[in-house]
Amino acid sequence: MGPKISYPSNGDSTGAYLALPGGAGAPGVIVLHEWWGLTPHITAIADRFADAGFVALAPDLYRGESTGDREAAARLVAGMPIDRAAADIVGAADFLAAHPDVAGEIGAVGFSTGGSLALWAPTLSDRVTAGVGFYPSIPWSRLSPDWSGYAGKHAVIHCSEEDGTSAATEVAAAADAIRAAGGTAKLYDYPGSRHSFFNDDRPESYDRVDAVTSWARTIETVRRLAPTVV
Repeated sequence: MGPKISYPSNGDSTGAYLALPGGAGAPGVIVLHEWWGLTPHITAIADRFADAGFVALAPDLYRGESTGDREAAARLVAGMPIDRAAADIVGAADFLAAHPDVAGEIGAVGFSTGGSLALWAPTLSDRVTAGVGFYPSIPWSRLSPDWSGYAGKHAVIHCSEEDGTSAATEVAAAADAIRAAGGTAKLYDYPGSRHSFFNDDRPESYDRVDAVTSWARTIETVRRLAPTVV
């Protein structure tokens, strides 16, 4: 289990959870939370990345607030300043790039609210070269991404059937824009899945088989960020 830390973010500071793999020379991964906030489920995902050989940083985008209540979560995500979230993501990338254990490139992986932010991340920072979004939920009109930042970068989108699969308007628009910018976009559908199928704290939506499959695909994507050994 990693420590709680803080890092600079556009003249401010952001709290975060840092999970280390126990050795240097690892790629960095920014782990972006759902609308519930930085919950134990998210810190456990960061730990899983560390166990798989990554330096994982999970920013606290809500500045200490979290909830298990849907109405409260909706208020938190609606009140999250988008410019501050962007600065937090850029700051997280800068922190990882400067960390002595990080070598190679940096990716962003997120879930629901964080899924949209993870796909947004490569447009915000040159340091972030891959975005993996699980069932993204923030409309692109709120983020106004400059998809041209994806030139030479990679995206993976894990799509739930409840959200409309890979044919959903927002998902298809992102994939088309990323490809038009010169990036790659892989979309995976999980038949019969519900939103938040990866979240084992949500038994009403969790699906073990889909969670295992999507995790393997995610690890395959971010392993490509590791430094090349010559």
